[in-house]
Amino acid sequence: MGFLSIMGNSFGCSASGERLVSAARDGDLQEAKALLEYNPRLARYSTFGVRNSPLHYSAAQGHHEIVSLLIESGVDINLRNIRGQTALMQACQYGHWEVVQTLMLFKPNIHRTDYVNGGTALHFAALNGHARCIRLILADYVPSIPEFWDSMMGKSTHESTISDFDKSALSKLVNQKADGGITALHMAALNGHAETVSLLLDLGASVSEVTTEDGSTIDLIGAGSTPLHYAACGGNAVCCEVLIARGASLSTENVNGYALNMLNLFRLFITLTLIGAGD
Repeated sequence: MGFLSIMGNSFGCSASGERLVSAARDGDLQEAKALLEYNPRLARYSTFGVRNSPLHYSAAQGHHEIVSLLIESGVDINLRNIRGQTALMQACQYGHWEVVQTLMLFKPNIHRTDYVNGGTALHFAALNGHARCIRLILADYVPSIPEFWDSMMGKSTHESTISDFDKSALSKLVNQKADGGITALHMAALNGHAETVSLLLDLGASVSEVTTEDGSTIDLIGAGSTPLHYAACGGNAVCCEVLIARGASLSTENVNGYALNMLNLFRLFITLTLIGAGD
């Protein structure tokens, strides 16, 4: 009788967990509230296989109220799925800034990396050009004063106003490398997100960081590639212009000897763009 009772509770919990997953994915706040009131431990439920929790589903779909509800119910904000992704990474991947804003209130670990590519939430946001998510992730590292942005862009400012600012901590975070030495700036440049490239540069991203041979994501471009190599390979003229204006070297060669080739590709793309505009 005891065994049957345990089995019944197990199946019941699984069914309720799947209902919570559906509510989190679909944005059904009332259903989620009812289920969590019935059993707060359901917040820790994860699906079979991919091990996505209700928190992952609600973050990926942009349901920030459910995200808040789940965290307040006791779920670990840094919970990983089978790929090592957190809810913050998924919210950044899809650009759900309201979810990112909600998550940041509960102090998630923004340094955590995924199992697949070693990317952080910042990498996920940069990959898809979600500048607002980047600003929210780095909010605690950036003084909320106009003088800070003037200082980061080399303009005159009152240094005393930002004397307590730890620029090295921000630089370390912005330039954190995923597998293969890829930075957030590499990702934004490759995919042509000029606004994000400019933002990352303003925040201290290095134009001279190069990729390495210890990853599988750089095979088509080659180790030793700078963000400019990535921008040229992605064929985005604006990103190339921004990087060059901010000091990117035109002579740096990667292991495939691409330096002038990348520059020529950039010039060709500029020419084709101008011809297209003329038509």
